[in-house]
Amino acid sequence: MSSEVAARRDAKKLVRSPSGLRMVPEHRAFGSPFGLEEPQWVPDKECPRCMQCDAKFDFLTRKHHCRRCGKCFCDKCCGQKVPLRRMCFVDPVRQCAECALVSHREAEFYDKQLKVLLSGATFLVTLGDAEKPEAMVCRLSNNQRFLLLEGDSRYEIEIARISTVQILTEGFPPGEKDTHTYTSLLGSQPVSEGGSARATGMSLQYAAPGAEGMTQLRLTAGEDANASRRQSTAWLAAMHKATKLLYESRDQ
Repeated sequence: MSSEVAARRDAKKLVRSPSGLRMVPEHRAFGSPFGLEEPQWVPDKECPRCMQCDAKFDFLTRKHHCRRCGKCFCDKCCGQKVPLRRMCFVDPVRQCAECALVSHREAEFYDKQLKVLLSGATFLVTLGDAEKPEAMVCRLSNNQRFLLLEGDSRYEIEIARISTVQILTEGFPPGEKDTHTYTSLLGSQPVSEGGSARATGMSLQYAAPGAEGMTQLRLTAGEDANASRRQSTAWLAAMHKATKLLYESRDQ
């Protein structure tokens, strides 16, 4: 990929919406799959009362719209200003109590797990029917739309083309599930999800451009118990969080 194309993908612009300033991708097609669109606000005439506590709006009890869900609330039920990075707001914005809790939980992903995914980690990578794995660095692209794998070979997998993600783990008692499976990174119901355990690898299927059927990719963390292995394990755990975030966002 040329530096010009990469710069175009990562370019951003500052825009003003009714809810506040947002730093968004200059080209909409390059938006992050983790992003959320601003909601349509419930029209003022359709909400004479707070949609949480049922307080009647008047001159003293003013109505406010939650920037995440778009519903109407009184100041008591919608008084928190919380960062909403999934909508690219520059400053914290007003949110109802329920939405504020969700945004607080998501902040951990942006502050911790996303940084791990962008930094990348080294894995043994097996693509399709390849006989031998290749040592490659896997990381999330800066615009969060692609998985980049770099070694002697180089692959770029668009998140939107991934149909199945399976996080392989170890540490379960005999007979218990040892995988976390999602039948679509972009929102279908998860097939199976076990308890907490150390991630050892990831298997995914995706639709490669121009190819028939699905292509399978497998990432395996190295066996050596050194910093590289710890970094790979942390990257897999962050990928698990990212997959759950994308799944849960379609339920909101």
